[in-house]
Amino acid sequence: MKLWSLMGNSQKLDGGAMFGNAPRALWSRWAEPDEHNRIRLACRCLLAAGLDGRNVLFETGIGAFFEPAMRERYGVMEDRHVLLESLAEAGFRHEDIDVVVLSHLHFDHAGGLLAPWADGEPARLLFPNARFLVGAAHWARATDPHPRDRASFIPDIVRLLDESGRLELVEPGVATSLGEAVRFEFSEGHTPGLMLAEVGGMVFCADLIPGTAWVHVPVTMGYDRWPEKLIDEKKAFLDDKIARGVKLFFTHDEHCAAATPVKDDKGRYLAADMLERLAGVDSKAGAIRESGCGPDTR
Repeated sequence: MKLWSLMGNSQKLDGGAMFGNAPRALWSRWAEPDEHNRIRLACRCLLAAGLDGRNVLFETGIGAFFEPAMRERYGVMEDRHVLLESLAEAGFRHEDIDVVVLSHLHFDHAGGLLAPWADGEPARLLFPNARFLVGAAHWARATDPHPRDRASFIPDIVRLLDESGRLELVEPGVATSLGEAVRFEFSEGHTPGLMLAEVGGMVFCADLIPGTAWVHVPVTMGYDRWPEKLIDEKKAFLDDKIARGVKLFFTHDEHCAAATPVKDDKGRYLAADMLERLAGVDSKAGAIRESGCGPDTR
C-alpha cells in the first residue's frame, strides 16, 4: 500500500474563528493573517492506493462547487477542482477511487465530492465507482442539522449521497467493508460522530486536530460545538497515538501534511518530525520520509 497527501482547494477563514480560545497576539505567530484577519488553510486529502487491492481516498476537501459569489464569501482560493489535478499528478482519476471515507460532511471536507460549478448545471457527484463511508451518528446530524452548523452542510451533497446507492454508514465497533485495513474511532467535540480513520500507521485527524498548532491541547476552534469535550478527547487521542507510534495526518495545515506526536518534559503535546507531503510512500516500509516543514516554534 502506498500513501499520498493530495492538496485540494485552499481556503481563507477568519483566524479568530480558527483559534477560538487563543488571542490574536498568540495565534498570529502560528498563521499569518491577511488584512481581513483571515488565515490560509489547506484542504488536504489522503490517498491509500493498493489497500487490499482498492484505492481509498480519505476526504475530498472543499472542492470547486460554489458559485463565484459564494466562493468569494467563503474564501475559496481557486475556481478549478484542485483535488482532481492532484489525483492526476499521482497517476489517478476520480473514476479510479473505490472508496471515499468522509470524517464528516461539513462542506470544507466533503465539497470535493461534487463536480465544479458550471452556470445552469445541477450538482452532480464525482467518484462514480466509489463507495462512500460516513459515520452513522454524523449522518443523522447532516440530515437534520442543528441551527448552529446548518450552514456547514450542503443539501445537494446529502441528497446525492443518499440517492447514490453507495452510501455506507459506519457504527462504532461494527466491521465495515474495509475490514481490518482501516481502524475507526469517533469524536463528539467538533461535530456529532466525527469519524477518525487510521491506516498505514497514520491517522486522519480531521477537525479534531486541524494542524500542528492545534496539537497543543488547550487550543480549540470557534467552530467546535463542545470545546471542553474536544480537549478531553484530544488528550486521550494523542496519548494513544504516542503509545502506539501512530503519526498524525493534517487536513488544514497549510505547510504540514503529517507529524509525529510527542510530549515534552513539561507535559505539553507537540508535533515533531513534520512532513510537508507524502508522495507514493510505501507504508509497509516503516520509513515515511519526505520534506520537513521546519520546527514547531510554539
